[in-house]
Amino acid sequence: MSLPTTVIEEAEDTEWAGGSDAAPTLKHWRTTLEQVEKFVSPLYHNCNLCGRLFGDSCPVATLSSFLTERLPYDAIRQDFRPAQVGDSFGPTWWICWFRVELTILEAWVGQEVHLRWENDGEGLMCDGEPVQCLTKEGEKISYVLIERLGEGDPWRLTLYEEVACNGLLGPGKGTMIAAPDPEKMFQVSQAELALFHWDIHKLLVDLELVLGMAKGLGKDNQRSFRLYTANQIVHVCDPAQPETFPMAQDLASRSFGQCGGKRQHTIHAMRHCHIDTAWLWPFKETLRKCAQNWVTAVQFMERNPEFIFACSQAKQIEWVKNHYPGLYARLQEFACHGQFVPLGGTWVEMDGNLPSGEALVRQFLQGQNFFLQEFGKICSEFCLPNTFGYSAQLPQIMRRCGIRHFLAQKLSWNLVNSFPHHTFFWEGLDGSRVLAHFPPYGMEGSVEEVLKTVAKNRDKGWTNHSTFLFGFGDGGSGPPQIMVDHLKRLYNTDVPRVQLSSLGQLFSALESNSKQLCTSVGELFLELHNGTYTTHPAQIKNGNRECKRILYDMELFSSLALVCSVQFLYLAAQLQDLWRLLLLNKFHDVVTGSCIQLVAEEAMCHYKDIHSHGNTLLSASAAALARETGAKGLLIVNTLPWKPTEVLALPRPGGTHSLALVTVPSMGYTPAPAPTSLQPLQPVFVVQETDGSVTLDNGRLDPTGCLTSLVQSPSPSREAVAKGTVGNQFVLFDDVPLWDAWDIMDYHLGHDGAQHLPRIFPRKPVLSQAGTLAVGAEGGVGGSTWLLLQISPHSQLSQEVVLHVGCPYVPFHTEVHWHEAHTFLKVEFPACMQNPQATYEVQFGHLQRPTHYTTSWDWAQFEVWAHSWMYLLEHSFGRLLNDCKYRASVRGSILSLSLLQAPKAPDATADMGCHEFTYALRPPKGSFQDAGVIQAAYSLNFLLLTLPSKPGGVPTAAWSAFTVSSQVVLETIQKAEVSPQGRTLVLRLYEARGSHVDCLQMSLSVQEGPLCDLLAGHLPLRDTGLKLTLSPFQVQSLWLKLQPPLN
Repeated sequence: MSLPTTVIEEAEDTEWAGGSDAAPTLKHWRTTLEQVEKFVSPLYHNCNLCGRLFGDSCPVATLSSFLTERLPYDAIRQDFRPAQVGDSFGPTWWICWFRVELTILEAWVGQEVHLRWENDGEGLMCDGEPVQCLTKEGEKISYVLIERLGEGDPWRLTLYEEVACNGLLGPGKGTMIAAPDPEKMFQVSQAELALFHWDIHKLLVDLELVLGMAKGLGKDNQRSFRLYTANQIVHVCDPAQPETFPMAQDLASRSFGQCGGKRQHTIHAMRHCHIDTAWLWPFKETLRKCAQNWVTAVQFMERNPEFIFACSQAKQIEWVKNHYPGLYARLQEFACHGQFVPLGGTWVEMDGNLPSGEALVRQFLQGQNFFLQEFGKICSEFCLPNTFGYSAQLPQIMRRCGIRHFLAQKLSWNLVNSFPHHTFFWEGLDGSRVLAHFPPYGMEGSVEEVLKTVAKNRDKGWTNHSTFLFGFGDGGSGPPQIMVDHLKRLYNTDVPRVQLSSLGQLFSALESNSKQLCTSVGELFLELHNGTYTTHPAQIKNGNRECKRILYDMELFSSLALVCSVQFLYLAAQLQDLWRLLLLNKFHDVVTGSCIQLVAEEAMCHYKDIHSHGNTLLSASAAALARETGAKGLLIVNTLPWKPTEVLALPRPGGTHSLALVTVPSMGYTPAPAPTSLQPLQPVFVVQETDGSVTLDNGRLDPTGCLTSLVQSPSPSREAVAKGTVGNQFVLFDDVPLWDAWDIMDYHLGHDGAQHLPRIFPRKPVLSQAGTLAVGAEGGVGGSTWLLLQISPHSQLSQEVVLHVGCPYVPFHTEVHWHEAHTFLKVEFPACMQNPQATYEVQFGHLQRPTHYTTSWDWAQFEVWAHSWMYLLEHSFGRLLNDCKYRASVRGSILSLSLLQAPKAPDATADMGCHEFTYALRPPKGSFQDAGVIQAAYSLNFLLLTLPSKPGGVPTAAWSAFTVSSQVVLETIQKAEVSPQGRTLVLRLYEARGSHVDCLQMSLSVQEGPLCDLLAGHLPLRDTGLKLTLSPFQVQSLWLKLQPPLN
């Protein structure tokens, strides 16, 4: 029988080493490696070095507990009941407080004493104030009671531990992302005192690093010689005889004292404890996680002066400030020393796709103002490690909010293509650039990770610095001490140099040699998690869009009331609170819907509060505005910066309503017209034919409700629906994702999109029965038709298709009762044209994406995110608008809007129930610049408002506060936050078409009007004539100091 080749090769490599004064040592790679591995392995703890890390032990004296549902509070006065190791407690989301009474043995004088505590919940040790996290999943299972027990130290101690009944990543039933198990119970498996041996800890650090170097570098690398040093350490070190440890430590020190060269790659290691503000646990649990994580960070900063802890969410810091003031005071102290580093500059780590441009600005506005107020400076680095894509307008927003550097990680999750850079310049829609760095994901500080960080770095030929963020996130409380010690030991070795660092130090090093770095232009599209554009549409996404409208209207009405009345009190503090509540819901696992049911319910409570308090404030400001106008009857207010002509339902005596065609000045008001029975000059009509179909003024619906024709009236007209096809076609697809609530997979389209191959998950058009279509209103100022559709045995749809005089689009008001599982619903509109690019609205602008699958980069964008419109260009053609949807695609000439999903994890109830939404199709007319698609989408989302004015008032003239160019959007008018007592406004505008423009006119009396950044810091302006020029897709803020009103 012959030996395997590998064994022969290893045998040939066997050598003997030694000298006259030493026993010979076998230099056999596998044998040496295994011997060192087993010497530090926890599997052989009863006979190796690992097993001697803790010495003598004794159980705690007594253990008692009590259960509560409330947040942390003074536990000392509670009624504790006896408990013991092995007892179960719970269920999920409860809190179990333990009182731990300890008696330290007198024989342990002069040694370090730990409490060893192990449970499967999340523990927080308290001694009047929180002192340390204890969590098994974060490798924090011991608490230092006394570093060196003295004769005069207390022998008896009483501690309290709060244990949350959930795990590091929630209490999922069966799998991590499954819906929580409400009956899950938890258990304490260890509670004892033990001696801790630092000398053994140091040897374990060195031996584990040597093992990592040997495995990572391989036996043919010169630097792996340290394996044989480790072998010598194993031979001289007897775990049972501490007197052998100094010789072993001396061998290790000599080995690690061999320094690397000056050109060695440097890894900046940072402890950034990412905590999801809500995800598989509710918001209140995040407060607890923050305390658990950050009190442990304080311990590390006390013990390791070079240790730097970064935190990136202002809201979480505010939580700790309000609920743990002692801990917050310590964080501020370490911030003064440069060890605690607030970064990011945003209120929360928001989603990068779905929030509006203004919402992104407010994230920075609230975050940077908070950091400036609490820590004396704003952040210059933005950290967004875990969001599901990055908008092309983020570079501009960052730069205009004081941010020059950007760090993220999520693109490493791309499912199709590998992103080609780790360090690069990122250029946005307007040309703004930030220096970006993308470190690897989920580091724990091993040598293997250090080596891979350099080996896989795609820009190591252009820069000699990189980073990784190490530690256990969420409830893991960051890195354990051994992880920090690993990295400190690698500071100046001949593997990549590792230094504990900060983002500021990293980017300073990267900037010093950045001239040759590549530039990535446009959005950073994550090729995964595109299901998050749809999940939880009725509750979370609709609530997000609706509350944004409320806050927009509220700020505008309050600003106009401030302009018109010197007595009006602008409630800036209340507005800020509502904005912060909305920004909280824009966290990347909340607005996306990838959260448990409990979080969705909390988010809906936030929306309810915004709706309730927002409408109260809106009514007060509207009443103040109406009083100042002196109007009699109704006042019609337009909140948009252009002059619309729309059909509006006006109240009549007797509680009825009548439709009226009204024109309202931009960002102003006009008296409501008197009711009239006169028909418009060009009325619309809706007629049901004998075959059940419906003929519209500008199109036709077949008897099943599908759109067979749509043209722009009046002539010349062009057909919008491709010949032989139908629009408004509802289609079902099977949804078999990778991550349930997160993903929509490309294979739902079929085999690589090839038409001749069978589909695994077929496209299933929803077919209606003839006779379900009926006319609602026959025409005049407005007409409508109704459609009833049975989607499946469990789900139904009703829809009203509306025509209004002068309205450039046809809205489809839709209600769906949805009760499905792993199914998603789209609506399709085939167009009679082709274009390789489609245009989609994004924050403060738009961009093009492919309609074909020529390359893998094209294919990866089979479903994309968009805001309120998408557009297929051929001298302006299909324009599909919506009021609360975010997922769309154009494949060939078919425009589709994704409407509903039915995931079952992490929320088994997601998307179930009643949904109301509106989408609209605008027929072709002129070029993109002349088509008014942007204005039409805004008009669909921001309707004209009617206000009752004071009785007996006199008629008033129409009035407009601001007018802008047709290619500019005046996105925001608010009172300046930097001067809350003054009569100052901040206007935020953006250029929407991609060209230069002079843009603003106003009727206000202004004392001065300098430009400002997005944080409302003043910028110089050549004159006060307020002639404002914008470049393509530029976002600009203007600070206005108002003259007192005439009254």
